[in-house]
Amino acid sequence: MPETPLLVVEEDRFLRMLQVVLDPDIPAERYAAFKDFFAHEADLDDYCARVRATVPGLFPARVQMVETQEELRAALPEAHGVAVEALTVGREELAAAPKLKFAQKYGLAPAPIDTAACAERGVAVLTIRRRANIACAEHALALMLTQARKFDRFIGRVTVNRLAEIGHHYKPFDRRHTPYSNWGRVGGIRMLHGATLGLIGLGEIGREIASRAVAFGMRVLYFQRRRLPEDEEKARDVTYAPLDTLLAEADWMVPQLPEGPATRHLIGAPQLARLKPGAFIVNVSRPDVIERAALIDALRSGRLGGFALDPLYQAPTPDDDELLQLKNVIMVPHLAGAPRLNALADFEEIVTGMARALAR
Repeated sequence: MPETPLLVVEEDRFLRMLQVVLDPDIPAERYAAFKDFFAHEADLDDYCARVRATVPGLFPARVQMVETQEELRAALPEAHGVAVEALTVGREELAAAPKLKFAQKYGLAPAPIDTAACAERGVAVLTIRRRANIACAEHALALMLTQARKFDRFIGRVTVNRLAEIGHHYKPFDRRHTPYSNWGRVGGIRMLHGATLGLIGLGEIGREIASRAVAFGMRVLYFQRRRLPEDEEKARDVTYAPLDTLLAEADWMVPQLPEGPATRHLIGAPQLARLKPGAFIVNVSRPDVIERAALIDALRSGRLGGFALDPLYQAPTPDDDELLQLKNVIMVPHLAGAPRLNALADFEEIVTGMARALAR
């Protein structure tokens, strides 16, 4: 009888899906929670049954979740596969894993995995271009377009009365002589083409945003701790800038950073004061990257042209939240990575790749 494969998986809320799909001994409470998480878009029972049927050599598996590098190393001697997002798979880990067939990076860049050492050992390195990252980039551009074109204020404002409700009183142009475009006389509309985007962080989502911004004809500046090689900057059509320079030149600023002590309140009152007057901020990463009180002051003062946020400082947001009272603010209920079908497609792709690597 073939040995039941053991997968060692970094503790991550989405990587838990490997336990959901592949480990029949998953705690019932966790499976039920994920079933509810997907229920508004998919039936998890049907999904699992379909995917499991395509990977008979991988299902059923034992899935061991680990949180630290030490826990990862301790679990490796019996492991057939490993899946990580930030934990390292290097020579020391490979030496402790005689049965290892594959190392899966939950993302496109295999940075935590020593690819050369894996090649020497014959361990397959698997990656995935996460669909949720693509969705986040689309979401960021959608929020930028919404602000630039003022969709949030003017969708449905196509009658005289509905325009008047927000202070736009209809006055027709003299059509004997002029065109009739923008007959609502909406001022302040902007274009993305020709504008400067300042990206703070050029990780996987940041790169997805940058490629779309370039396609819109935007100039893209980026700042992060480690500058990209010059040839990669040219290939991506992005330019490195120190943070102060980026803030001063950006028409649109997008912080795309992970959550943690190093990024909390990275953008506070001093940084907001350096922003170009009238600049917009779109934040689809972590709310606490921007200090909330300083942000509200900058919005109320009129220094910021607008602000869009997803995810939120508090979810659900209280009805009396100050940000909801400001006309130049857009907040949505954490939709950036949606739909859930992104995750389902990702994990079907992941387990299919794992099954192939395991069968080699």
